[in-house]
Amino acid sequence: MKCDICDKPAVVHEVTIANGVKKEVHLCLDHARDAGVAMPGQQPINKLLSKFSVAGKPTVVAPRCEQCGTSFAQIRQNSLIGCPACYDTFEEPLGRFIERAQAGATHHVGRGLPQEEGKSRQQREERQLMRALEAALSREQYERAAEIRDQINQLSDRPSEESQEPSSEGDEA
Repeated sequence: MKCDICDKPAVVHEVTIANGVKKEVHLCLDHARDAGVAMPGQQPINKLLSKFSVAGKPTVVAPRCEQCGTSFAQIRQNSLIGCPACYDTFEEPLGRFIERAQAGATHHVGRGLPQEEGKSRQQREERQLMRALEAALSREQYERAAEIRDQINQLSDRPSEESQEPSSEGDEA
């Protein structure tokens, strides 16, 4: 396409629509400069960046741990906590992060304590669900609390493990 003023190749193509009327302007480099059109690649970088920044809006600085300087974004990216103080600094977002990573579990579920070895698995599950229910209610996560309540109800409707012991075949004869 050629410049509207001369026969040089057009480098600026401007289309404006005002009141339903379409107007096209095609200018070469020289005539675009004369018209005051800013040429891409020839503007100072700070002018280009100012177009993308929102005027008057302060930038938000992410909080960092006072002891080690780690941000929560770094913790999420690396899955590593910077120092013990990070647990206090990022207590709330870290709790949500761990809960999502552990499929809703917020406590370690491992081997039971020696005094709990005699209790059935169903009792341990029920106790764990009760703790999760209390945590969900304290965080006002009512939908999650309703799901946990339903799990507790299903668990209590199941017969306990102790009553499900297989009978010996010799009893039937």
